[in-house]
Amino acid sequence: MTLDPTVTIVVIAVLAVIALSVFLTFFPIMLWISALASGVRVGIITLVAMRLRRVVPSRIVNPLIKATKAGLGLTINQLESHFLAGGNVDRVVNSLIAAQRANIELEFERAAAIDLAGRDVLQAVQMSVNPRVIETPIVAAVAKNGIEVKVKARVTVRANIDRLVGGAGEETIIARVGEGIVTTVGSSDSHKDVLENPDLISRTVLGKGLDAGTAFEILSIDIADVDVGKNIGAHLQTEQAEADKRIAQAKAEERRAMAVAQEQEMKARVVEMRAKVVESESQVPLAMAEALKQGKIGVLDYMNFKNIEADTSMRNSIGKTEGSDKEER
Repeated sequence: MTLDPTVTIVVIAVLAVIALSVFLTFFPIMLWISALASGVRVGIITLVAMRLRRVVPSRIVNPLIKATKAGLGLTINQLESHFLAGGNVDRVVNSLIAAQRANIELEFERAAAIDLAGRDVLQAVQMSVNPRVIETPIVAAVAKNGIEVKVKARVTVRANIDRLVGGAGEETIIARVGEGIVTTVGSSDSHKDVLENPDLISRTVLGKGLDAGTAFEILSIDIADVDVGKNIGAHLQTEQAEADKRIAQAKAEERRAMAVAQEQEMKARVVEMRAKVVESESQVPLAMAEALKQGKIGVLDYMNFKNIEADTSMRNSIGKTEGSDKEER
């Protein structure tokens, strides 16, 4: 069985394309030619070895071409080691070129360390050339006279490349500036002093060295806005007076409750004493009966006692009747 010559040609062409693709995958001829034309001497075996180490050759060779054209004098081993460590080779090379153009001293090791630390080294170099303005949120502080002052500041900072690794970020700058504003306003005798001299805040804050330990260098602090807020002192005094009034009312209510309880207690004691009187009076007939029975008193004595008791009752009735007549009159 013979194959059609056309089919044979197509099969051979497909196999040739596949073989060429596999060859170019492991042997990046075009990349090698580009590097050679740019004056970068990279062996084809080195590029194949990058493939075996799972390194994308273009991510090493292209930045190396830029670095060589800029006269940085970097080696392929430096770039490859940074790539294997998880760094961004292209960004590091761009930052070194920008630093060289701006006459900023920056070595490859420091730029690689900054990049591996998670900071954008290219942005840091650009910020060193073109300072950045950080606007703080509105900071509320209270002067000694109790008036609230609201201040917003703009901080002009420049990146400090030497402190990018391990230095604090923008949040620390904002927090320290806010602390300085609160301290300055709080130490002022009146809010009018702050309104008349807002630069007092800038001088005080700058004098504290707020950029120490941060990745930035503070160039200036400008007060963007100063507003007068609430009278916090009067508000606190009002709340204190209201609290004192509630305490006094609670104590008065406590005393009233104690007086009512004592009154009820006295009424209970009166009822108790009356009960004792009634109980004692109930013992009198029994005692007299016992005395009559034992012969200690006679019948005449008993009759005289009853007459006296009846006479006393009559006098009490007459007294009550006279008292009612006087009230009616």
